[in-house]
Amino acid sequence: MSGAHARSRKPTARGSAPKGRGELRDQPQRTRTRPTTPKGNPSGPLSTEITASLVVFLVALPLCIGVAVASGVPPELGIISGVIGGLVVGAIRGSTLQVSGPAAGLAALVAETVAEHGVAMLGVIVLCSGLLQIILGLVRLGRLFQAISLAVIQGMLAGIGLPLMFSQAYPMADAKAPGTPIENMAGIPGLLGDILTDRQAMTAALLGVVTIALSFLWKKVPGPLRKIPAALIAVGIGIAVAALPGVDVKTLQVGSLLDSVRPPGGEQFAGLADAAIITSVLTFTVIASAESLFTAAAVDRMHSGPRTRYNTELMAQGAGNTVAGLLGALPITAVVARSSANVQAGAKTRLSRTLHGLWLLAFALLVPQVLALIPVSVLAGVLVHSGWKLFAPEEFPKMWRQDRGEFVVMTVTTLVIVATALLEGVIVGLGAGIVLAALRMSQTVIRQHIEEDTAKVVMAGNATFLRLPQVIEALEAAAASGRPRIRLDLTGVTHLDHACRNQIEEFTAQQRGTGIRVELLMPGPVRGADPAPTPTKPALADADTAALPAPGPGAEWFYLDTRPLPADYADRPPLVG
Repeated sequence: MSGAHARSRKPTARGSAPKGRGELRDQPQRTRTRPTTPKGNPSGPLSTEITASLVVFLVALPLCIGVAVASGVPPELGIISGVIGGLVVGAIRGSTLQVSGPAAGLAALVAETVAEHGVAMLGVIVLCSGLLQIILGLVRLGRLFQAISLAVIQGMLAGIGLPLMFSQAYPMADAKAPGTPIENMAGIPGLLGDILTDRQAMTAALLGVVTIALSFLWKKVPGPLRKIPAALIAVGIGIAVAALPGVDVKTLQVGSLLDSVRPPGGEQFAGLADAAIITSVLTFTVIASAESLFTAAAVDRMHSGPRTRYNTELMAQGAGNTVAGLLGALPITAVVARSSANVQAGAKTRLSRTLHGLWLLAFALLVPQVLALIPVSVLAGVLVHSGWKLFAPEEFPKMWRQDRGEFVVMTVTTLVIVATALLEGVIVGLGAGIVLAALRMSQTVIRQHIEEDTAKVVMAGNATFLRLPQVIEALEAAAASGRPRIRLDLTGVTHLDHACRNQIEEFTAQQRGTGIRVELLMPGPVRGADPAPTPTKPALADADTAALPAPGPGAEWFYLDTRPLPADYADRPPLVG
């Protein structure tokens, strides 16, 4: 008895329910259970965070270099951006496990900007984009980027990935890309001919093809070997092949990391007076913010830890881009490949993503000569694989099966980006998405039939200006019926915009002016009518109605037809829809 008494008194001292409510006493204990890793260790042990940071470092290293090369800037700038993504963005509390750095999705945009304005101007553009991101986060507009159609997002990613693949097909064969995405696509047959006739181009292309194959197939390798990033294996193979006698392929041209830092000066800041520079700033801001926050949503689905604070994460991305701009480096966004590697490696805190930036910095400062051994074609192959994942061709038939209207928006966004530029394509895609949403919200059902001396028109749904042609057609058909009486029943309309209301009221006035009686039943309560009878106000007696004033000559008459509708009315097809 004493033991039972002690057990019942102990949880009561902690504020739990007394004995007899054991089902309530267990619940607080479950909420205090610490989350564990898949191996059962306590959450976030230092050894796990260090291991995860090394895995992310191995994934990030070839991507940082490859994105820089694809962007048309020195590879050192890619590493600098990767370091900033770890040490600056990774240290700020926004998203716990998301990893940032230079992204393949912005490579084509950066290359276009560098070709047009120069590398020196890139720093100012990235700096201003970072400041804008901080402002957007401060005014709490982080979640605004979630209010974008998924079809536009997928179309944007496909529009980024497709040109990236074709542009990297040329450096994969140690050749130079012609220029625009259309030109790059048109030049592929000539590139294939050069590969077949040039030994150096064929060797480089084979290295690129092996890299792509490893990227697709490496995840099927059994055992712990699979934990090594495929890109790192490809880089190792490329370095070994390039070192063989008689093999002559292009390798990276690497300089000093510190010498590559070139902060923007007064001349570059003066360029902000150019409208084209402002357009580039806005483009970088929108695309980088959207890609980072969409990635955050995707990473949150990969784990059960703390959720992303979108406004804080947007400010973190802005802080990273501000620092990157001051150093003249590449723009920074969140990257799915690094983030997923971080989650899969068992990371639980921000320490892993911060440490990966430290490893990048140490590698670039201590052993930069290793970078000069990496073949360019291998890095191009890594980016071709990244472009394929961005393009995601399987999403197009999937979208077609789910929603053909959204499929059109997705396809239009992709095609416009490929044909013009990223900003124009996104704007067109957003416009197409808005038009699609407006059309679907403007579903109006209009039915008409003739009954004795009355032409009846019944409307239901949302009557907006987009359905004005159908409304006018129904009204004109009622007027042409030749009946002395027209009944317009709009009580089933949930929304009647100004254009449709004005058209109906004008039609009613015109028909009444010709002597036709028009019954107009508008949606909602009658204006000026009491919502409910007042109990203290006595009803008028029959004798009192004679004392009411007679209607004036300008009064409008509304005739309410109380007769039931025909039995087959519900089965009749709409006049227009």
